[in-house]
Amino acid sequence: MTTATIDGTTIAAERSEALRHAMVASQLRTSAVNDPRVVAAMAQVARERFLPPPVARFAYADMMVELPGGRRHNSPLATGRLLTEARVEPGDRVLLVGAAGGYAAALLARLAREVVALESESELVAIARAALAGTGNVEVVEGPLNQGWSAGAPYDLIVIDGAVEQVPHALVEQARPGARMATGLVDCGVTRLATGARATAGFGLADFADCACTVLPGFEKPSGFTF
Repeated sequence: MTTATIDGTTIAAERSEALRHAMVASQLRTSAVNDPRVVAAMAQVARERFLPPPVARFAYADMMVELPGGRRHNSPLATGRLLTEARVEPGDRVLLVGAAGGYAAALLARLAREVVALESESELVAIARAALAGTGNVEVVEGPLNQGWSAGAPYDLIVIDGAVEQVPHALVEQARPGARMATGLVDCGVTRLATGARATAGFGLADFADCACTVLPGFEKPSGFTF
């Protein structure tokens, strides 16, 4: 029997697979995560490999997971819905903002041509690089999330795996005309999921679901901002 060691405990790979399939059946398929490619990827990628050992046991729980630096890992549902509504194309070059330990990057690697996975926390970058070693179409980079990664631009799709109060101009500028974006939004303390696209004349987002979503640092609106 194949086993894996998590937090000092040996766990059968078969048990991990069973938990993944239970996650797909009870959390994803019942909540509009209905893109067959996204569902297949989430059924195949071992999420515990992308979490710090002390919290890996929560890999398939319907919850956000605490991470170093005060961050939290998005729930499987939030990530699954973002990727479903992003309409990832096989030829896409994707910028993933808020890569954490690399789980969403591993999913996107199965859906898109190339992925640039941006993370600001050094400990999470190390986890992502180790977990994604050998994944040839993913580049893990470290830097401020709100600055994006201009060296890899332009992108066909930008996925922000978390909620932000505003999308900075720097990120919009890294999307090619016609590119899509999927992100969480913070509005009066409520988090929602949204998608949008960059047109020649501008950029806009439309929310599609209320969903508990981890709030990413560095995307706050300026003090005194009003609509």
